[in-house]
Amino acid sequence: MALRRLETLWFNTGTLCNLACATCYIESSPTNDALAYLTLADVEAYLDEIARDRLPVREIGFTGGEPFMNRAMPAMIALAQARGFEVLVLTNAMRPLRRFEAAIAALARDRLTFRVSLDHYTAEVHDAERGAGSFAIALDGLNWLMAKGFSAAIAGRHLPHESDAMARAGYAALFANQALPCPPLVLFPEMDAAADVPEITTACWGILDVAPDAMMCASSRMVVRRRGAAAPAVLACTLLAYDPQFELGATLAAAAGAVALNHPHCARFCVLGGASCSG
Repeated sequence: MALRRLETLWFNTGTLCNLACATCYIESSPTNDALAYLTLADVEAYLDEIARDRLPVREIGFTGGEPFMNRAMPAMIALAQARGFEVLVLTNAMRPLRRFEAAIAALARDRLTFRVSLDHYTAEVHDAERGAGSFAIALDGLNWLMAKGFSAAIAGRHLPHESDAMARAGYAALFANQALPCPPLVLFPEMDAAADVPEITTACWGILDVAPDAMMCASSRMVVRRRGAAAPAVLACTLLAYDPQFELGATLAAAAGAVALNHPHCARFCVLGGASCSG
């Protein structure tokens, strides 16, 4: 997969998280710091490269772990906003975010979206994944963001027994019961690493009527700092943090090469799942 046009640059701010979810694709937890915290200077260096080389990046995404475990998170958002980018922040909207209420409230509202993980429209399913009581806390955080005038979205999951229409109706009912508008909803395929995944070939484009340019690695890259590393590195994808073959170099220029879609996540999430992490 060639990099058609670099439109989204993701920063993984670190794999530490306040939760240890049952099926986290990146294995984030309160103890997993395999990806160390990025610094504000790390982020600034890549934004400088974008400006210097006039790269066509329109969106900066922040993911983790839980991004707000990193104390530099509000400053990183503000920097990306000041450089004129659209900013997307993935968060569970729980205690790490809420400890920065004052700093978040001071951020500009335009071109900034918080995508909150709400795995299901029922507490039972969400809490089974993320821990007892987490649904209510996440929902409260989401409501706080919307009450402060921020653009918010929901990241949910496609459960095997539910159609897309059923899931969307469930979320709509959840917010209707609270007399609130339902935020935009992004439903991701299940990421079961133990599940068998069909092999994909270039014939899939025609069979599935999928455009190669729709794949994330055709338009995005992700910056990480591995624990103990002297400098950050650029990866092909938000989903493939640990496989060394997807580490492409230290700069965006070095990471502009082609990527082989030879990981199960390539099939499960992108080609067959039709999903994308970008806004």
